[in-house]
Amino acid sequence: MNFAFNEEQEELRAMARGFLADHCSSEQVRAAMTSEQGYDADVWKRIGSELGWPALLVPEEYGGLGLSWVELVALLETTGEALLCAPFFSTVCLGGNALLVAGSVAQKQEHLPALAEGQLRCTLAFSEPSGRWDADGIASVATPDGGDFVLTGTKRFVPDGANADLIVVAARAAGSSGEDGVSLFLVPSDAAGLTITALPTVDQTRRQAEFRLDGVRVPAEASLGEAGSAWPALRKVLDLAAVGVSAEQVGGAQRCLDLSVEYAKERVQFGRVIGSFQALKHKAADMMLSVECARSAAYYAGCVAAEDGDALPVAASLAKATCSEAYFRCAADAIQIFGGIGFTWEYDPHLHFKRAKSTETFLGDASWHRERIAGLVF
Repeated sequence: MNFAFNEEQEELRAMARGFLADHCSSEQVRAAMTSEQGYDADVWKRIGSELGWPALLVPEEYGGLGLSWVELVALLETTGEALLCAPFFSTVCLGGNALLVAGSVAQKQEHLPALAEGQLRCTLAFSEPSGRWDADGIASVATPDGGDFVLTGTKRFVPDGANADLIVVAARAAGSSGEDGVSLFLVPSDAAGLTITALPTVDQTRRQAEFRLDGVRVPAEASLGEAGSAWPALRKVLDLAAVGVSAEQVGGAQRCLDLSVEYAKERVQFGRVIGSFQALKHKAADMMLSVECARSAAYYAGCVAAEDGDALPVAASLAKATCSEAYFRCAADAIQIFGGIGFTWEYDPHLHFKRAKSTETFLGDASWHRERIAGLVF
C-alpha cells in the first residue's frame, strides 16, 4: 500500500505548516496555553473562516469540504508538531464526528454548517471518574420523563469542555450495563443543571473539564440515533478519535526528533559537538525508527478510516498503542539529549513530554489497546 500523500494533500500540509509557523510559534503556544481561554481566539477564528479546517470532514451538502480522513491525518500531524492550542481536535474528532456518525439529517443540518465555519465549538463527554474507556465506564444515567430525558452523573477529562458550545454526552438507561442501554445526547453548554469546572492538567496546551449533570433536561430530539442503542456509533467515534490522536502524536514525535538533532549539532561538550558522540547517534537513530514505525501505523489507520472499513477497530488500536509509546519515548529521549535544560520553561521538550503523557492515557493507553486487539483478533 502506498502511503504517500498526493499533490493536493502535500499542499494542505505545506499551507498548514506555514500558518502554524506564523501563528503557533513556541512563544505563541506559551502565551495561548496560559491565557484564560487556553487558546488564541483570533487564531481559532482564522482557522475556521479562512483555512476551513473544521469543515474538512463535513459533507458539502452541510457546508463542508467533504474530504476524507487521509486529509485530516495529514493535517493533524502538523498540528501535533506545533502543539496547536485550539478546540480543533475536540470539535472535529470528537463532537463533530459524533454528529457525522450518529446524527440525524435534521441534527446535521442544524449544527454542521456552523461547525464547518468554526462558529460552533463541540466536544464529547464520555469518560467518568473511573477513567475507563469501555462501555462499562459509562455510569451517568438518562431517565425518561414524559417526552424528555433527565441526565444525572459526572463526566471528567472532557477535552476543551470549558470552552464548548455544544456537548455530546454519553449516558445509559437506569439498570442497564455493558454495551446495552447507552445513548448520546446533544446538550448545550448553558443547559440548566449543568456545572462545568476546568480541571488542572499536566498538559496546559489542551484544557480539560469536569461536567456535573444534576438533572439536566433534554428533549427526545436531542438523542443522537435511537436512545439506548448508541454504543456501536460511540465506539466508532472513539476509534476515529484514536486515529486522530495518533496522527498528532506522530507530529509531536517528529518535532522531538528534529529538536534533538538540531540541538546535538550545536551543543559543544569536551571540545566536540555532542552529536558526534556515538551514544547520542544511537539514541537519535532509535528515535527515528520509533517515529517511522508510528507514522506507518497512523497513516494505515487513516486509510482504513477513510474507507470506513471493518478493520477500523484493529487499525485504530494498533495506531494508538504504537504512536503513544513512540511519542513518549521520543519526548523523554529529547529531554535526555538536551540535558537538564530540556525540562526548563524556555525549551520545548518539556511541552512535548507533557502532551505525550497526556495523550498516552487519553482514549486508552498502549496496554489497553493491545489487550483490545487480542480480543478482536483471537
